[in-house]
Amino acid sequence: MKKVIVIGAGPAGLMAAIKLAEMGHKVTVFESMPKIARKLGISGKGRGNITNTCSYEEFLKHFNNNGRFLKTAFKSFFNVDLINFFKSEGVNTIEERGGRVFIASGRATDAINALHKALIKRKINLMVNSPVSELIINNGKCLGVVSNKSSYTADAVILATGGKSYPATGSTGYGYELAKGCGHRIIEPLPSLVALKCDINLTLIETVSLKNIRAELRVDNKKLNEKFGELNFADGNLGGPIILSLSREAVPAINSGKKCAIILDLKPALSLEKLDARLLRDIETKKHENLLSLMRGFLPVELCHFFLNNLSLSYKLKVADLTKNMRMLIKNTLKELNFNLVDYCKWETAIVTSGGVSTKEIIPTTMESKLVKNLYFCGEIIDIDADTGGFNLQAAFSTGYLAALSFNSKVDNI
Repeated sequence: MKKVIVIGAGPAGLMAAIKLAEMGHKVTVFESMPKIARKLGISGKGRGNITNTCSYEEFLKHFNNNGRFLKTAFKSFFNVDLINFFKSEGVNTIEERGGRVFIASGRATDAINALHKALIKRKINLMVNSPVSELIINNGKCLGVVSNKSSYTADAVILATGGKSYPATGSTGYGYELAKGCGHRIIEPLPSLVALKCDINLTLIETVSLKNIRAELRVDNKKLNEKFGELNFADGNLGGPIILSLSREAVPAINSGKKCAIILDLKPALSLEKLDARLLRDIETKKHENLLSLMRGFLPVELCHFFLNNLSLSYKLKVADLTKNMRMLIKNTLKELNFNLVDYCKWETAIVTSGGVSTKEIIPTTMESKLVKNLYFCGEIIDIDADTGGFNLQAAFSTGYLAALSFNSKVDNI
């Protein structure tokens, strides 16, 4: 039996602790907050989107360029394993659109309660309200931690403090300071999976949600990426799944001062020619009505007013008075509605963190530090982030599992 300290009681740290305890080690978890896994509690809008059922190959495609770092972690513990783990702890799951896996009850708190019971059942020592202020390093080895002015020794330390997103849940980024303190390089942390701010007042449409549209991200007038799916205009910002995914590339570009824009294709199923033909038909049918009536055949009524205002066209204009230039303007804007980006929402609403401890300084097959022996990393503290849809939580659970497995294998070989 060895003593292991886990710093952080989020999904990564808890999975590491549970697996270590199952293998017979004495585990202590230090958590800075009064309760465990608070960020898990708000995942999937409180419903707990814990993983995704897509294939291993497809899974990796949803991560940033460092996704290949996760190959061993996913091969050690993947989506089916996570679903079975929660089932063994009395929590069922359900698969929904896009392969997203949620807690079946619709309450992420059920997963948190199961994890807490798992700690108790395995006699894991949980120390809440106990932030770690220092790693004890001697001769290139991590020998323990300092918390609340007291020192605690261990045979290994697993750093799983998360990133900086949703700081109210305890993800304040203090783990980066611990990592930097022992020589690790930190890739600049930035908010990711976050709503974007544009130069147009969106208050008229802040309750509008659009499905089956295409959004394109352009940086310095060049297409960088595009997504198809759902978008909303909540709180005066561009949001929704496709915007959150595009934010992973938009945020660094905005942060570096580049010109960024989101271009919406509101009618992706129609080519310009087919859209023009439909417009002409509707103009003939509704020639005695006003422009608002015409546009309601293409857009939600709240978006119609915004759309026409954006084009400086009066909704009272008679359809019969619509000129060819006006029709072309409407057609082209339905296919390319432009939003110039000016900023992004901050850490308080970001779902995950982009950046973190450099993957070049962590052994991908073990999660152990290349700089300090007996120090392991797992979860969001590592420079890895993915699209929304359960991918980030799976990475947290998988890297935590691998860190535990690796330490145990190392002990067996001594």
